[in-house]
Amino acid sequence: MKLNWAIKKFDELTPHELYTIMWLRNEVFVVEQNCVFQDADFKDQQSWHLMGWADDKQLMAYSRILPQGLAYVQPSIGRVVTNPAARKEGAGRELMNTAIAHCCKLFGEQDIKIGAQLYLLKFYSSLGFERSGEVYLEDGIEHVEMIRFFKNQ
Repeated sequence: MKLNWAIKKFDELTPHELYTIMWLRNEVFVVEQNCVFQDADFKDQQSWHLMGWADDKQLMAYSRILPQGLAYVQPSIGRVVTNPAARKEGAGRELMNTAIAHCCKLFGEQDIKIGAQLYLLKFYSSLGFERSGEVYLEDGIEHVEMIRFFKNQ
């Protein structure tokens, strides 16, 4: 599946893009994962929004890129989500590789920290992230902090 990538600051998003982002995040994080949580956390306004669009203009992959100091001391990648229609096609790996490249472009070559759902530990490890903390519950889902050290890449 060929994705067309776009990255925008919050104020650059069109109403259609913002609505589609919120729909996808809610479709996966709230409905599919059966997790009631406050998705709107006031971090979106200070983040970059990475969108992978299919040719038919359907949002297939999304993540937000957070500057250092917003979630962690390091820059971070969060709200990583793929459309169920894009799964098993490599969209998640392409999304993360694109997000990592944008982190380096935006913030320079430095470590990147994430809060990963525990069941995705192997996936994030395959992208160079290393577990950096104990398992914790966030909104009823097991998570673990991970860091991708720049010096090791």
